[in-house]
Amino acid sequence: MDINDILFEAIKSNASDVHIVCILPPTIRVHGKLIKLEKFGDITPEISEKILTEILNEEQKKRLKERLTLDFSYTMAGKGRFRCSYYYQRNSLAAAFRYISREIPDIEELNLPGQIEEFANYPRGLVLVTGPTGCGKSTTLASIIDMINKNRSANIITIEDPIEYLFTHKKSIVSQREVLTDTHTFEEALKYILREDPDVIMVGEMRDLETISSTLTAAETGHLVFSTLHTQDAPQTIDRIIDVFPTHQQKQVRAQLAGTLKAVLVQQLVPNKNKDGRLPATELMFINDAIKNMIREVKVHQIYSSIQASGRRGMMTMDMSLANLYKEGKITEETALEKAHNIDEVKRMMNS
Repeated sequence: MDINDILFEAIKSNASDVHIVCILPPTIRVHGKLIKLEKFGDITPEISEKILTEILNEEQKKRLKERLTLDFSYTMAGKGRFRCSYYYQRNSLAAAFRYISREIPDIEELNLPGQIEEFANYPRGLVLVTGPTGCGKSTTLASIIDMINKNRSANIITIEDPIEYLFTHKKSIVSQREVLTDTHTFEEALKYILREDPDVIMVGEMRDLETISSTLTAAETGHLVFSTLHTQDAPQTIDRIIDVFPTHQQKQVRAQLAGTLKAVLVQQLVPNKNKDGRLPATELMFINDAIKNMIREVKVHQIYSSIQASGRRGMMTMDMSLANLYKEGKITEETALEKAHNIDEVKRMMNS
């Protein structure tokens, strides 16, 4: 058995993810559903160790042994790329592979709101793409970065762990830095990034206090900065950033956020009506004066009402998006209610 055979089978099956866990057959995720590849048989600890380590170099093997976890990207020549996450469970090596298309899709192909194209034209500020794991945050960011690359003359620097989509230089210069290969940490890369004359910065994930603080500082110094968070709605995104900091710093962070944040896009993937694919449901918040004041004055809980009242600006809540997808005949009522934040509100909008 060879890991490349399993990954190739996943590509042919249009899978988004591959899971190697003992003792089960290799398992792929297609349109959100897990499917066992029974023809490969059960993966034993011995097989797992063999097939997963054979694609690692010596440095990666050493890192895995020391940390018991490893994130990296893997390219199958002529087939595609995968974001790989290795970990141990019950004393055996396991892995999750996320397929990365060689082509970067545009906003229209991703079925995302057209207003998102505005992000690519901002001269400065912070734009966040949030949502649960596997909802397409990286693909959305890649699409926005590629739009800038095609249309603006800019120096774009990305910091990723690991590098996912590969960009080619177009109208812009794109430098992609991978954590543990091109830089030791997100924080260290951001510490020196201002010396590299960036116009646009993409931080793969705001995962801890140091990275969040450095990202806010980069946005505050007049750069256009994109990043991601694992949050479920726009108000929670703001609270998550602020709550990471010690209490005595939170007033300053609120001021930083109010001054730099431009937009928050929250997305989740939901099954389409025919259950043979998935569509993005989105929450979109642009920062206006009212929302800036809510951030400064510790009134984040009022933001949802402001988004609901700003439809003409193109803002929408997740519940509004779900109701719209149902009314357009793209998803079922069951799916809309299952994914809703407020079931009664979604029912009201679906019937209006």
